Amino acid sequence: MSKPTALIVDWGGVLTVDMRSVVERWAEIDGIDLAMYSDVMRQWLGEPAGQEALLNPVHALERGEMTLPDFENKLAAALSERSGTPIAAEGLMKRMFEHFGHAHDMSALVRRTRAAGFRTALCSNSWGNDYPRDGWNDMFDAIVISGEVGMRKPERAIFEYTVDLVGVPADQCVFVDDMPHNVAAAVDLGMIGIRHVNYEATAAEIDALFGMTLSS
Repeated sequence: MSKPTALIVDWGGVLTVDMRSVVERWAEIDGIDLAMYSDVMRQWLGEPAGQEALLNPVHALERGEMTLPDFENKLAAALSERSGTPIAAEGLMKRMFEHFGHAHDMSALVRRTRAAGFRTALCSNSWGNDYPRDGWNDMFDAIVISGEVGMRKPERAIFEYTVDLVGVPADQCVFVDDMPHNVAAAVDLGMIGIRHVNYEATAAEIDALFGMTLSS
């Protein structure tokens, strides 16, 4: 295995608090039954490939094939139908993303990795949200947002695109994501995958892979 020379990270769930806590908080404040929301997601994400822009609003949104207002209308309609209570569509995603707390320890780790001379990149599936990009120029050599490039994880094309931007071979890239299927897809391309669960475990793996202390 080649020694890593680049670190590629996800945003939601890696550079932020975990996704489950974000969704739980949003559902609580908006008065949305979490099981009902999960049922909608399962229905959409379980659709077979082939007509994703029509059948799978999540994938269509992540690729930029569906506008945010259209997605919010579709999600609000699905939630309203199941609950029997009208759910406001306007600002639905903004209300969700208000609860994304930053994982400052992971952001600092990325900065230290870049300062040590390694390449860094962000590869994130977007839900039409505005990312807090302050300081990103100091953190990343490359930034890949799914809705801006028309590709989404775990599609092979977005990993190939990110690796090309980073400018090092795939087998020299460490990829960190909280979703197992995204990590598996990166590994299939030849990258070194880390499933992010918490800072301590991820930082320890990065220290070991890069052969130096980047965790502090």
